[in-house]
Amino acid sequence: MAELNSPGSMHQEKLAGRTQQIFFSAVESDRLAPPHAIDVDFDKCCEIDAENLRAREVNSKIAELMREGYGTITVLNPGAKHSLGVGILNRLNLNFEGSLGYFGCGLSDGPNIRVAGRVGWSCAENMMSGTIVIEKNAGSTFGAAIRGGDLVCKGDVGSRTGIDMKGGTIIVGGRTGAFSGFMMQRGRMIVLGDAGPNLGDSMYDGLIYVGGEIAGLGVDAIDAEMTDLECSWIERKLAMYGLEAPNGVANMRKIESGKQLWNYDSLEPTEKKLVL
Repeated sequence: MAELNSPGSMHQEKLAGRTQQIFFSAVESDRLAPPHAIDVDFDKCCEIDAENLRAREVNSKIAELMREGYGTITVLNPGAKHSLGVGILNRLNLNFEGSLGYFGCGLSDGPNIRVAGRVGWSCAENMMSGTIVIEKNAGSTFGAAIRGGDLVCKGDVGSRTGIDMKGGTIIVGGRTGAFSGFMMQRGRMIVLGDAGPNLGDSMYDGLIYVGGEIAGLGVDAIDAEMTDLECSWIERKLAMYGLEAPNGVANMRKIESGKQLWNYDSLEPTEKKLVL
């Protein structure tokens, strides 16, 4: 296996700066979870019928059932209500048998969520960890500012997918709209279908892989060479969610930052015009 910072590896940037704060110690305890985490049993299942409940009531019911130890919760008749399944900072299997409205499953850290239908704008905003799988289509700003975990939409998504993305992986089984990867800072995005114009506009770092046609690249987004290590990683990641690249992973197009905007403020006016 390639070393983390070896030539040809997926990360060649050497990170520096302050160390991360330690929240728990593997030496002191075998409970590798934040202190606020609730113990749940994934074999303990229940259902919530959301047809006559408001979004806040549904979310409160989910939290209540988690405290009772339920680890697998199915929400029936979500009715495309907004802001369902938000703020879950715990391990949990959560299934929505239907579609969600705006801001579904945002601010999550740990749960494995499946949505059988569609989702509206800003699904999984600020996601920290876990998995979220959308079986159909998603609206704009899908995965805005996510920091970790796997966010998967098996259908098409709208514009500005992964805007301000800071980590994790976004997988789109179909097409993505304009300005996807806008101001992307870290993480990886895999698009199996076509991508709209201005892909990766003003991206600072991170990688975007596209299996279909790209309508146009954004400012400071450039083509890069795909490595064998990346092909292997993409194949494994897609297999986890039952997806395949239509034309093969090796034929996907890789987009990365040209890094011309990293020191934008120090450029001369004429140089700024060339970059833009």
